Amino acid sequence: MSDRNSGTIGRRGLFKSSAALLGGTLLGRGAKADAEPQIHNVNTNSSPSTLKITDLRIATVVRGPGEGEAPLRPQRDQPAGQRGQAPPMGGFGCTIIRIDTNQGVYGLGEVRDGASATYALFLKSRLLGENPLRLNYLWQKIKQFGYHGRQAGGVVAVEVALWDIIGKVYGVPIYQMLGGKFRDKVRIYGDTTESKDPIVYARREKERKEVMGLTWLKMDLGIEMVSDIPGTVTVPSGLSPFEARTLPHPFVAMEVTDKGIEKLCEYVAAVREAVGMEIPLSMDHLGHLGVNSIIRLGKAYEKYNLEWMEDVIPWQYTDMLKHITEQSPTPICTGEDIYLKEGFQELCSKHAVSKIHPDLSTSGGILETHKIGDMAMEYGVPMAIHYAGLPINQIACVHCAAATENFLALENHWLDVPWWQDLVEGIDKPIINKGFITVPDKPGLGVTLNEDAVKKHLAPGTGYFEPTSQWDNERSGDHLWSMAPPRVKTEESKG
Repeated sequence: MSDRNSGTIGRRGLFKSSAALLGGTLLGRGAKADAEPQIHNVNTNSSPSTLKITDLRIATVVRGPGEGEAPLRPQRDQPAGQRGQAPPMGGFGCTIIRIDTNQGVYGLGEVRDGASATYALFLKSRLLGENPLRLNYLWQKIKQFGYHGRQAGGVVAVEVALWDIIGKVYGVPIYQMLGGKFRDKVRIYGDTTESKDPIVYARREKERKEVMGLTWLKMDLGIEMVSDIPGTVTVPSGLSPFEARTLPHPFVAMEVTDKGIEKLCEYVAAVREAVGMEIPLSMDHLGHLGVNSIIRLGKAYEKYNLEWMEDVIPWQYTDMLKHITEQSPTPICTGEDIYLKEGFQELCSKHAVSKIHPDLSTSGGILETHKIGDMAMEYGVPMAIHYAGLPINQIACVHCAAATENFLALENHWLDVPWWQDLVEGIDKPIINKGFITVPDKPGLGVTLNEDAVKKHLAPGTGYFEPTSQWDNERSGDHLWSMAPPRVKTEESKG
């Protein structure tokens, strides 16, 4: 029983307060909902039990020539008759999805950078008519269509959009639905455009620290930085594009020499001289090197106290990674291409790596990445979050990081693209402020799209959330095991 004079609250009052917390935000301006029995403290603009998914549409954003750090390739134009289909991903692009409902509330998600929008579009027919609040049910329904690398982009985009809808319906931010915050702001790390001049490279890293205010840095330092110097790299001549690009590291027979290691160390030494030893510094894109070369580099970099060397060989080679981790005094990190918790559990349980860095847009989305962090913590393996996309899933990462105890830092790969933060509204600007993103407190993701900004940077020949009705009736037998017709009437057949 509540005691109004003392300010305490009894059990009945607590239940009422909890209901009120999940109630209050007005959604879907002007939206109509079917009548339900009167329930106090629930958002009357939303009728959760009758909420249905009615549409899934896309808008694909690309960088222009010279923007940002990623290598760019020409973007082919798309004929107008093909709009609403997956745009060609010739450049560095990211597709935003929007899931609409019958009550005006919608959710935003994002297909992983560089992945085809088809990964999301072909899920549409499997979602239409479903209640978006049934997150676990829908996740189990579409989970099989994700895979390692970019192939998980579609199912994750849907998962994030569903979280956005659920938060809006119940008036709570996503982090709260994961159990609440461990932190009010999330640390950002980012790499820097390379330069073959160690002094210039170091100056750029210093600007990241002193101008942008980053408190964690990363540098890409591969053997291509020194390979034009005679005597630095041993590699078979005449490698085909397939061999150079597609074969896993151990099968290319590329090794770095002592002279090559000495030259690479000049870059790291210059950066450390410029930024100091106090700030964390990670390293990525070492090149397709053999296991022994990676170990030798790990030993050479020991004195620079790096946080990690990233993705040194493909993550699937657990025993090789364990060998490298045991031999290298520089920590080893991997995980951006792993789909679902099981692959991370294999690495963590065997202590094959020092740290993990799932990419939320591949690892399985918000809830799965949260579970990965909790699992890794049980094995004593710290987790960072890899990310190279737009603000939509960046903010999804922020919610996940805020609610996950095991968290180091979150990547941003668009630090040199000024319009990146213009794509969304409803959040404090600058989004990255002195090396951190403040966790949004608004319902769902807590951001909306800036339509004008998104339209300005659409992939050539594509539209802004144009109809995708050609995907409404795509069907296949999705079951993963042989099944006979049901022997009893189901609820669906009774209807």
